[in-house]
Amino acid sequence: FCNGFNSDDLCWQVRQYVVQVVFSVTFAFSCTMFELIIFEILGVLSSSSRYFHWKLNLYVILLVLIFVVPFYIGYFVVSNIRLLQRQRLLFACMVWFTFMYFFWKLGDPFPILSPKHGILSIEQLISRVGVIGVTLMALLSGFGAVNCPYTYMSYFLRNVTDSDILALERRLLQTMDMIVSKKKRIAMTRRQMYQRGEDHNKQTGFWGMIKSVTSTQTGSENLSLIQQEVDALEELSRQLFLETVDLQATKERIEYSKTFQGKYFNFLGYFFSIYCVWKIFMATINIVFDRVGKTDPVTRGIEITVNYLGIQFDVKFWSQHISFILVGIIIVTSIRGLLITLTKFFYAISSSKSSNVIVLVLAQIMGMYFVSSVLLMRMSMPLEYRSIVTEVLGELQFNFYHRWFDVIFLVSALIFKTTFLLET
Repeated sequence: FCNGFNSDDLCWQVRQYVVQVVFSVTFAFSCTMFELIIFEILGVLSSSSRYFHWKLNLYVILLVLIFVVPFYIGYFVVSNIRLLQRQRLLFACMVWFTFMYFFWKLGDPFPILSPKHGILSIEQLISRVGVIGVTLMALLSGFGAVNCPYTYMSYFLRNVTDSDILALERRLLQTMDMIVSKKKRIAMTRRQMYQRGEDHNKQTGFWGMIKSVTSTQTGSENLSLIQQEVDALEELSRQLFLETVDLQATKERIEYSKTFQGKYFNFLGYFFSIYCVWKIFMATINIVFDRVGKTDPVTRGIEITVNYLGIQFDVKFWSQHISFILVGIIIVTSIRGLLITLTKFFYAISSSKSSNVIVLVLAQIMGMYFVSSVLLMRMSMPLEYRSIVTEVLGELQFNFYHRWFDVIFLVSALIFKTTFLLET
């Protein structure tokens, strides 16, 4: 399920117990929301029990995302600053108040405020968390829509031969030999300068001092020029090494695409590419015509198919089961994809001092992402299963979130597509 996500290694990197607990609680309650969605479709537990667990789960996840995680992020950031360590609790509170100010002001430019509810009502909190989370989801979805064809389809793989790799490796070895030879020259020059310095120290008089100064300046200038050449060659060697690794990976992907499993994923790449193009097209249509679907995609698709073929079909019965499968796939892929992405991001930028802050930031992103997934996934559920979810979430402007997702998704897809074209 989460192949590629190793929570043991993640916890080993983070020494603070409170960070591990906060991350685990955020992940657990985020997954519980998805379980409750499945319970709604399957009818597990009574409606009153599901309503209670929905309320409890949302209050806990909002408490963690708005109060606990931002405070500890500020606390560990301040702890890494030596001048502020004595008053770190005070400065952590100041960071949290700053976060709350901007978090609350976030609702001003968006139509998410409602005068009916109190300041700390669940609607006021979810509405702001939803804006951040939906924006994050749309950015990731836009990147995925553009990156999917390049990742899974062999059509976009460039042709790489063994001679190309050997030529690049030869250039890399020549560059490394040049670096070694120039570093030897630097070492020999420094040794000569050191020996000359000892000889000049033995000489006395005015001309000995002048000769010592001029020879030292000439040697320093030569050393600086050679060092500049070494720095340029080292940068070139890094680029050549990355290109060599990229060519090796491309060659492995070409060989993998010829296997049965590779052909299967290539077929899936075409399928998902068509889906991504359709998603971009539908997002454009929704923005232009200010349209938001009122029925879930499964029920709508079955109704169109039944009316077109003119067959007898129990739409309500089959929409329940197909919706369950679809929602399950969305849940599994969302959790798995997000966790793997967050883990790669953590390993790329973490250090001994920043690991606690990074894990807490990832927990914040993960929690907001999953809360927003529930907001958007509500539309994929048939009407009879939305009632408790809608009641728990409150009087939110659900149409706004879907339109906002379409706008950010389309803009991010266009930006990432332009970036890919410029790189190629």
